[in-house]
Amino acid sequence: MSAPFEFAPGLVVQRFTPPLSLSAFKAIAFDMDSTLINIECIDEIADAVGKKAEVAAITEAAMRGEITDFKDSLRRRVALLQGVPAEALQQVYDQRLKLNPGAPELINAAKAAGLQTLLVSGGFTFFADRVRERLGMHEAHSNVLEVQGGLLTGQVLGDIVDGEAKRQHLLALCARIGCEPSQAIAVGDGANDLPMMGAAGMSVAYHAKPKVREQAMVAINEGGLDRVLELLN
Repeated sequence: MSAPFEFAPGLVVQRFTPPLSLSAFKAIAFDMDSTLINIECIDEIADAVGKKAEVAAITEAAMRGEITDFKDSLRRRVALLQGVPAEALQQVYDQRLKLNPGAPELINAAKAAGLQTLLVSGGFTFFADRVRERLGMHEAHSNVLEVQGGLLTGQVLGDIVDGEAKRQHLLALCARIGCEPSQAIAVGDGANDLPMMGAAGMSVAYHAKPKVREQAMVAINEGGLDRVLELLN
């Protein structure tokens, strides 16, 4: 398709020809923070120690693609969380985290059509595992915050889930279920979602950063995640 066009108000289509059947796809992968949910969890955790502005500035630069080393940016932000009580994670989940509009509807429709659902996040397992269970998704991969003596140490355990890891998790899922990456949908909002979005047959930018909107096949700029279903019979 030569130029983007507005398929419906706030729903921009580029490099993709609707409509297709949702059942033509076999897998759908989602970012979590600011995609499936309304917040960047790390920014809200930082608020517990008065460092939200400092952490959020790094988050925003990373999501815009101005910081190209996501692993380094995450380590820098997590280091600022040293000493935060682990109970602050539950407070963020209970008091601040909400599902974005249309998330349950899209995931339920995908599962009903036989798609495997994948959550891949540069955020943290404390939230990703709860969001996966809440939405009834099949699997989730994210980062583990180290806790000692009831406090965050400012360290991440194990390998960091960055943009390349998100892509690899999507490709591994496709290999396991025996489908081509072209039969997968990837949904995200930040620069570290672009590798998995580039590997998928349909990429969706949800209220995304400019760099992501420009490279996605579909951009949802108004409304909820279930607007994807307007393109898929």
